[in-house]
Amino acid sequence: MTDQRRYGISELAKEFDVTTRTLRFYEEKGWLTPLREGGRRVFSGKDRTRLRLILRGRRIGLSLEESVEIIDLYDSPAGTVGQATVLLERLDERRQALLDQRADIEAMLKSLQTVEQRVRATLNNESAGAADGGQSR
Repeated sequence: MTDQRRYGISELAKEFDVTTRTLRFYEEKGWLTPLREGGRRVFSGKDRTRLRLILRGRRIGLSLEESVEIIDLYDSPAGTVGQATVLLERLDERRQALLDQRADIEAMLKSLQTVEQRVRATLNNESAGAADGGQSR
């Protein structure tokens, strides 16, 4: 059963916590295709679903273009199998990128800890030297 409701731009912006400018940008890109009633944009249930899926893709780290590519596969000859296959590929790529970033962050944290320990040791040595009148030098 499809959503036959129609939505105004402000209504969708509020529901999905995005700006109306964002929705107009998505329209310019052809990712959403609202009808026009006079000068007013009227979004369909299909537009609402596409917007929800685009934003979900963004939350998991997909680019807007990747999200739209995957969504558009649903209506292609590849259908849901092709869509699921591409989505799994993108998820694997994203997961690997995040794992690589985590490894980089862990390496940086270890380096920071090493530098911090050296600086603290230097400060402790300087403080001890100042306390004994500089005789430990």
